[in-house]
Amino acid sequence: MKQAPPAAVSNEFPAPQAETQLGPPVGEEVRILAGAGRSFVDHAGKLWSADTWFDGGTAVKSSVQQIWRTQNPDFYRTSRQGQFRYGIPLKKGIYELRLHFAETVYDPESTGTGGEGSRILTVRANGRTLLTRFDVVTDAGASRTADVKVFTDIQPAADGLLHLEFSGDDGRQAILSAIEILPGFRGHIRPVRILARQTPYYSNDSHWWSPDSYFEGGQLAAYTSPVKGTDDPELYETERWGNFSYAIPVTPGKYSVTLYFAVRHGDWDQSSSPSDDNRAAVAHIFDVFCNGNALLKNFNLPREARETDVVTRKFTGIEPNAQGKLLLSFVPVEGYATVTGIEVFPQ
Repeated sequence: MKQAPPAAVSNEFPAPQAETQLGPPVGEEVRILAGAGRSFVDHAGKLWSADTWFDGGTAVKSSVQQIWRTQNPDFYRTSRQGQFRYGIPLKKGIYELRLHFAETVYDPESTGTGGEGSRILTVRANGRTLLTRFDVVTDAGASRTADVKVFTDIQPAADGLLHLEFSGDDGRQAILSAIEILPGFRGHIRPVRILARQTPYYSNDSHWWSPDSYFEGGQLAAYTSPVKGTDDPELYETERWGNFSYAIPVTPGKYSVTLYFAVRHGDWDQSSSPSDDNRAAVAHIFDVFCNGNALLKNFNLPREARETDVVTRKFTGIEPNAQGKLLLSFVPVEGYATVTGIEVFPQ
C-alpha cells in the first residue's frame, strides 16, 4: 500500500502526555514455550513456562544453530507441530496476543527448493480466525527467521479460557514456537521500545526498554564515555552499527516511530578497536527506509548533532507492510549506519 511521505521532527522526544495515555497496562501475563519440557528465561529477563494447556500435536526440537532476528535462538529451537489446540485460563479483561513462529524444518538445505509453500496453517482464537493460509517462511521472509504476529482485543471465552486452535492446511502440519499474552488496550497495541543492547533497561523517566530484538545484520557496540546533551547518558551507552534492519511486528493502523542516535566522534566500537589516537574517524552517513519508503536520506549524524551528542528523529503516519511489519532498513552511504533506540507508538 502506498503511503504519504512521513514528516520528520528534529531532536524531539515523545510528548510525556502520550506516554501517560499509552503506558503498558498492569495485569496478568502468560508466556508459554511451545514444545519445551522446561522453563526458559530470555534476554529481557522474562520467564517462559514449559509447554502446558495443550491438546494434540507433537513436541519437536530442532538442531539448527542460527535463527535470525532474535537474541534467543534456543527459544525457537523447540516447537509444537501437527494439529493442536490450547485452552489457556485467563482473568476477564482485554489482552494482547503475540504468537511466535520460526520455520526450522523446511529450508533450502533440507528441501532443495526453499520453505515457501511447504507449511500452510490457520489459527483461530475462540472460534475467530486470526490467520488464514499463513505461510511462516513467506511472512518472515526466510526460513530459520523469528516471526511474531500481534493481535489486539483478545478476551477469554465464557468458560474463562482462551481457546487457540492451530490447524495445518492441505494436509500439512501447523507449527508454533511460543504464545505470549499481555494486558492490552482496546483497539491498539502496547508501545514498543527497543534498545540496541543485550539486556533490558529502565530509563530515567521510568520507561522499560526491551533488549535488542527483531534485528538482522550489523553489530552491537558498547561505550564507556558518556554522551552530552541528555540527562540519561546510560540510555546511549550502546548501539547497533553496520548495514542492518529491524522487522517490528504491529497491527494494522498508523504509527509514530522515533529513532534515537548518539554521536561518538570517530571513537567507533572502542570495545573491539585497537587503541590508536591517530586512527581515522569513521563516517556515519546513511539512509533509513521503512517498508521501502525513505525516512532519512544521506543522514550525516555528526553534522546533525551540532551542540549535542544526542539526536532523535520522529516520523508519523507510518503504516505496516502486508506482513504486519515496520521494516526499518539502515543502509550505509559512507562509513556505517547506526541506531541506539527505536520507539513505536500507535496513533
